[in-house]
Amino acid sequence: MAEEIKEEPKLEERVLLIRRVSKKTPGGNYITFSALVAVGDRKGRLGIGLGRSQEVPPAIKKAIAYAKKHMITVALYKSTIPHEISIKYKASKVLLKPAPEGTGLKVGSVARALLEVAGVKDVSGKIIRSRNQISNTYAILKALEELKAKK
Repeated sequence: MAEEIKEEPKLEERVLLIRRVSKKTPGGNYITFSALVAVGDRKGRLGIGLGRSQEVPPAIKKAIAYAKKHMITVALYKSTIPHEISIKYKASKVLLKPAPEGTGLKVGSVARALLEVAGVKDVSGKIIRSRNQISNTYAILKALEELKAKK
């Protein structure tokens, strides 16, 4: 009776942002934490999650659980992205361009962490207008989702 053990691919978890949120109530302040987490296998799969809780560890745990459930597949071409893409999401505008091998990730903010976890090694890009890291994260996710694979 040999039992088959399905090995889950090793997922890397990266905490991108932790925010302390305070809400005024008649009894005083109500404080919670929100955590933004990226989960990926470095082979083209990526998920992001936003979790909220009264403590930081449960918020991170909720975010990881959400990210694992809602993973997308990123189209890769060698070690970069297949084509240039420009996306506008809410206030954020993201521009990603493929780069030659050995260039590295020439992007800022949360984009570098997201692309690393997704498995993209060489890309050049820019985040325009928004400084909101949560909005930027979703903009990058939308851009990576809309990439079309090269044949």
